[in-house]
Amino acid sequence: MPTKKTTKKESRAKGKPRPTTKAAGDMRRIGVLTGGGDAPGLNAVLRALVKTAIIQHGWEVIGIEEGFEGLLKKVRTRKLGMKDVRGLLPRGGTILGSTNRGNPFEHKQNKHGKTEIVDISDLAMKNYKKLGLDALVVIGGDGSLKIAHQFFNKGMNIVGVPKTIDNDLMATDATFGFRTAVQTATDAIDKLHTTAESHHRAMILEVMGRYVGWIALESGLAGGADIILIPEIPYDIKEVCDKIHRRNKSGSKFSIIVVSEGAKPLDGEVTVTEKAKTPHGIERLGGVGNKIAAQITELTGVETRVTVLGHLQRGGSPSPFDRILSTRFGVKAVELVEQERFGRMVCYRDYRIDSVKIEDAVGSFKSVDPYGQLVGAAESIGIEFGRHTEHEA
Repeated sequence: MPTKKTTKKESRAKGKPRPTTKAAGDMRRIGVLTGGGDAPGLNAVLRALVKTAIIQHGWEVIGIEEGFEGLLKKVRTRKLGMKDVRGLLPRGGTILGSTNRGNPFEHKQNKHGKTEIVDISDLAMKNYKKLGLDALVVIGGDGSLKIAHQFFNKGMNIVGVPKTIDNDLMATDATFGFRTAVQTATDAIDKLHTTAESHHRAMILEVMGRYVGWIALESGLAGGADIILIPEIPYDIKEVCDKIHRRNKSGSKFSIIVVSEGAKPLDGEVTVTEKAKTPHGIERLGGVGNKIAAQITELTGVETRVTVLGHLQRGGSPSPFDRILSTRFGVKAVELVEQERFGRMVCYRDYRIDSVKIEDAVGSFKSVDPYGQLVGAAESIGIEFGRHTEHEA
């Protein structure tokens, strides 16, 4: 009997690589790294990228370990095949490791007992070429993508994938990890409600959000918080305490307060645990919850407790939304590489996956509108943001 010829469509359905139409010597080997703080969905992006590259094109994928550090003096790489990404969809973190340090353009080195900032990006370029990479996919937030754009300007074939649980990147409606972080914070608020009511206390939940308050706003709204303090609306502690007094008088002997780590008082500064050690460094925020708790207790006499959610927001299995978004981002990144549309970042707009220039996506933050619909909805149901009433129109 004649052998049935397998069509391309059937071949792809069986998981076989689709023959590439590119001429010999064209793109065959791509690198990928994860930079900055980890986020639920990173592994899902890696899984989608590797599977798409292999199944659709027969490409080789090289993982760069520990962010851009893996391209410096001690090159750290690993080949990523189908077996390496098996089971990654529900797994948090990143199998490649990550770091929010290691900027090759501002590398710290000790010389004669002093710390110097030097540019060793040429070394990273050299190692990129030595690895035989035709393109590098950088999965990261604002800082990592700024570095990626600098390498693009130096001649590296770069594609960016946005990653931040803060949801603060411009040019994309959503970033993976954010929905999972909101779910984690909302679960915490739900649990704090019962203990706060039992002991007639004010409970403060401090969440991440250096410059923007998306996590605090959405989790606070979803969790039924009474007060939400975010960086975009400087708070008046008297307004916060007045809200607690009003609740007590109405019979509600407890209050739930959600605070972004970057929230600051009127004419005040953010609360830091560690100042930047260099002119280019980033200060470490933290402690605003404890600061507010002490003020509430002093001004109202209400016993106040603080829970700092911290890195719990970064951990755990990604939500279904984040798994799907991560998968779509990984697929799109490979598409951009195939089309040789470098210097661009994958984005999510109007429920579609698209791309924008990296330079248009970094440098400024997507902030909460203090008078937007979300804040307006929260205020309509009585949530307090600590606005100073004398500033109201």
